[in-house]
Amino acid sequence: MRRVRLGVALALAALCAHARAADALYVVEQVVVSVSSTADGSGERIGTLKSGDRVELIERAGEAVHVRLADGRDGWLRAIYLSGDEPLRPRLQQSEAEVTRLKAEVSRLQAEASAAASMHSAAPAAAAPTEDAEARAPGALFSAPDSAPRRLWPWVGGITLLALALGFALGWRMLDRTIRKKYGGLKIY
Repeated sequence: MRRVRLGVALALAALCAHARAADALYVVEQVVVSVSSTADGSGERIGTLKSGDRVELIERAGEAVHVRLADGRDGWLRAIYLSGDEPLRPRLQQSEAEVTRLKAEVSRLQAEASAAASMHSAAPAAAAPTEDAEARAPGALFSAPDSAPRRLWPWVGGITLLALALGFALGWRMLDRTIRKKYGGLKIY
């Protein structure tokens, strides 16, 4: 009775392993791999796989993987040459196609926006004077300044650089004096 239970358990485990083992794996980027008839690689060469080729996982044995090739043959190769991720080249091509599609969509939307803006700007041009003209009238309390605002960042950057250069020069001069006093007028550096 015990042997029957053990046999049933082993059969179920083998079925589960076979169902789980049907994972798709891909050959990693930029390699050509030989597929061997034995797990240690010393057997007959069954075929070769290139980057991106898809194989079906049958079983794993340490660093070796038993796989089924696309033509139905099965063989062994090292696990480091396989990855569960789809190769990068097809994903890159899909991403490039998506970028091209999105660029076309952006161009179309920009054309629609410019057409809508030109239609919108043509209608109010014939209308009465706007509130902006009244606000800019001389003597208005909150009128906008006539000149463009000054940009302070170039001045701040220039002053900062000047201060750094001046600090460097003063520091160098103080160091020079200290060294001359200490060593009697000789430059040691």
